[in-house]
Amino acid sequence: MRMVDLIQKKRDGHELTTDEINFIITGYTNDTVPDYQISAFCMAVFFQGMSERECADLTMAMVESGDQIDLSAINGIKVDKHSTGGVGDTTTLVLGPLVASLGVPVAKMSGRGLGHTGGTIDKLEAVPGFHVEIENDQFTKLVNENKLAVIGQSGNLTPADKKLYSLRDVTATVNSIPLIASSIMSKKIAAGADAIVLDVKTGAGAFMKDLEDSKKLAKAMVDIGNQVGRKTMAVISDMSQPLGYAIGNALEVKEAIDTLKGEGPEDLTELCLTLGSYMVYLAEKASSLEDARNKLQEVIVSGAALETLKVFLRSQGGDDSVVDDPSKLPQASYVYELEAKEDGYISELVADSIGTAAMWLGAGRATKESSIDLAVGLVLRKKIGEFVKKGESLVTIYSNSENVDQVKEKLYDSIRLSNENVEKPTLIYGEVTK
Repeated sequence: MRMVDLIQKKRDGHELTTDEINFIITGYTNDTVPDYQISAFCMAVFFQGMSERECADLTMAMVESGDQIDLSAINGIKVDKHSTGGVGDTTTLVLGPLVASLGVPVAKMSGRGLGHTGGTIDKLEAVPGFHVEIENDQFTKLVNENKLAVIGQSGNLTPADKKLYSLRDVTATVNSIPLIASSIMSKKIAAGADAIVLDVKTGAGAFMKDLEDSKKLAKAMVDIGNQVGRKTMAVISDMSQPLGYAIGNALEVKEAIDTLKGEGPEDLTELCLTLGSYMVYLAEKASSLEDARNKLQEVIVSGAALETLKVFLRSQGGDDSVVDDPSKLPQASYVYELEAKEDGYISELVADSIGTAAMWLGAGRATKESSIDLAVGLVLRKKIGEFVKKGESLVTIYSNSENVDQVKEKLYDSIRLSNENVEKPTLIYGEVTK
């Protein structure tokens, strides 16, 4: 088998066999296939696409290129949730305790984030004492006992994907739906979940800006999951504006606590109930999605979800008293209000730019070496479609620096007003099942 023949075969629009795909990925992983040939292969896929079977084969070849996590010692159906990213995406902090309180085992492996704010681990470490440095046996024990634990990503998961992604990044082949879908799904499958719920973002603040592309990506990932024996569903949700109000680590933890109390932002609450319903249903803890949603609402009202959060934080060394007293979370030294310069309806909140403003405060990482300030960030006071009066606050800025002029300028550029009434954006555009 020669790589040049496989490049030509894909270039001409033909399907590759399972053995041929394995040859490509194995060869690239062990350095017998050079970068320039993989670059040509990626470009051929970019233009010709891949069939459902090819996507599944590519995914599994990347899964098998490294370690795979064995969660078989954890009782029940393990359901994982993956979001394709965005600004103010606090869903994991809410969903973990929410679905765990209904007996759904959540064995979460998370990383630290680059970009606007930290990853799930960074956010959780805003809770004094909380840590993810636990042994695998302890991780399994905690999930079996409490139905929820979070550990840092370790081991050699999907090395082929890491190599392939860095190459795609410099060869203009990132925006290929088969390559994106197989990249995301390879990591989820290697992490050991039995079922996967996907939150595919769409809009200005999302990786996929176009709704039709988001639908195609969602379908491709659901097809892959189901082809390789993982029950998979996807929700396509809006990221034309930040989700919820808070952008920043400690601020997002507080917002998650509020949401589990039933006092959170409308959009964050609705999305968590939708995603959570799928997680509960796939874990076979409810007879239907409607039944799952009703049960989730019950554990919010009863306080069971909040109690699960406390047990989770306490079991990993965290000070669970922050749930009742969020002032124990890291606090910024300075608080500023960004006042509206005129009356009007909020017509646009440019999510990416607002996220960048939060990163400038120190809420996120520009590079892997950057340090995060857990206390700082932004809290939106208005969302698209809401009316604001001149002098009213648009955003509250939490900073550890006295000078936030650059951040204010960025925010003013990112928030647009209209004299005309503006409709609120749709939150959930669709759902994709098998």
